Amino acid sequence: MDRDELADFLRRSRSRLNPSDVGLAAGARRRTPGLRREEVAQLTGMSVDYYTRLEQSRGPRPSRQMLTALGRALRLTVAEQDHLFHLVGEEPPRRETASSHVRPGLLLILDRLYDTPAQLLNDCGEVLAQNAMAKALVGDVMSRPRRERNLLRLFFLDPEARSLIPPEDHDVHARAHVASLRAVAAARPDDPEPSALVAELRASSEEFATLWDEHEVSYRHRATKRFLHPLVGLLELDCEVMLSHEHHHLLIVHSARPGTDSYERLQLLRVVGLQDLTPSTAETP
Repeated sequence: MDRDELADFLRRSRSRLNPSDVGLAAGARRRTPGLRREEVAQLTGMSVDYYTRLEQSRGPRPSRQMLTALGRALRLTVAEQDHLFHLVGEEPPRRETASSHVRPGLLLILDRLYDTPAQLLNDCGEVLAQNAMAKALVGDVMSRPRRERNLLRLFFLDPEARSLIPPEDHDVHARAHVASLRAVAAARPDDPEPSALVAELRASSEEFATLWDEHEVSYRHRATKRFLHPLVGLLELDCEVMLSHEHHHLLIVHSARPGTDSYERLQLLRVVGLQDLTPSTAETP
C-alpha cells in the first residue's frame, strides 16, 4: 500500500469537487475549493477520523468495500477507480459486461479515417461500426443481422468471410481469435456474452473446439495481416489496436506502408471499392 500516493490522490480528488456535484448544499463560504473531509466521510459512511488519517498517510488499509465507496463519493472515472485500488495493492473490480453503445468521439475518429480501413469492435469480436474503407476491404458487416456481425462467427462459420484471409494464414488468425476470446471469458466469468459465444463455437466448429482446448490466452494486439481482396488482390496491412477500457471497445485501424505494392492497392481500393459500395441510381431500360 502506497500511503503517500493514496493520500495525495484523495486530497486532489476531493479538491476538484463542489458540494453541488455530489448533491450537498454549499453552506457557508469556503476558504479552500473542494469538498470538506467530513463531507467525503459522510458520503462514504466512514468516520471523519478514519478519512483524515488516510489523507495524512497514516491510515489503515481500506477494505475493497471502502475503496468502492470512496470511488463513488469522489466521482472517480473507471481509470481513476482502478488507480485507487492499485494504490492500496488491490486488484480493481471486474466489470462484467461490455457496452454496445459507441461514444460519439470514437465515431468521429472513425469518420476522420477516410483513407484507411477502420472499425470498432467490442472485445468479443462484434463489429459495432465501420468506416467506408473497412466496408470496401472486408464487406459491409453492419448491414448483416446483429448476430452475424461477430468476427469470430464469421471466421469459423462463414466460408465466404474466411476466404478474405489467405489459406496459409488461417491458423494464425484462428489462434489469435480463440486466445483473445479466452482472455475475455476469463476476465468476465459472469458475463453471458463471451460464455455463450464459446459454447456456440465449440459446438459448431471442430477447429475452434480443438484450439480452445489448447488453452492459449492473449489480447488483441498490433500485428501485420494479409487480406485477399477480390478486386485489388493481396494486401499486407499493419493492424493497430486501440483500446477503450471503460466500455471494452477496440478501434482497429489497417494501414499500408508507403512505397509498397499494398499501399498502391489500398489507394486503388479507395477508388474501385468505394465506387462499388455506392448503389446505382440508373433506371433499368
